[in-house]
Amino acid sequence: MTHHARTRPFTIEQLRAYLEDVFPQVWSRGDYAIESVGPMSATVRLTYHPDHLRPGGTISGPAMFTLCDLALYVAILHEIGRVKLAVTTSVSINFLRKPEPRDLIGRAKLMKLGKRLAVGEVALFSEGSDEMVAHATGTYSIPAKGDEAG
Repeated sequence: MTHHARTRPFTIEQLRAYLEDVFPQVWSRGDYAIESVGPMSATVRLTYHPDHLRPGGTISGPAMFTLCDLALYVAILHEIGRVKLAVTTSVSINFLRKPEPRDLIGRAKLMKLGKRLAVGEVALFSEGSDEMVAHATGTYSIPAKGDEAG
């Protein structure tokens, strides 16, 4: 069965509710929003706030990194379901240009999704622009079935 034909463990609404439950500190202020999910993919938004700026008036590296990490996590959970202990094992990010002080969009695509490992990439864009501001690749460790309860 292809990834396109199989049933996902979450609707987008269920995924949003699950993430708000297990990571309320990330979602409580309303900085992040899941825009869409699809086969092996997710789009997540960082809503602009002055707290995300660094000197020089651009979105900070830590804010961009968090969006990349979160977008990958959303794409993975959309495929595998309630797995609280899926964790980031590595992320590499290339900052390509200064993002404007406006919303950032992170488009994640999973390149590999195995039983114990997921690898993906995220492209970041300033809202309204087609030019990528950052590109990240990341790897997540997925616990073996029975190693944790979700």
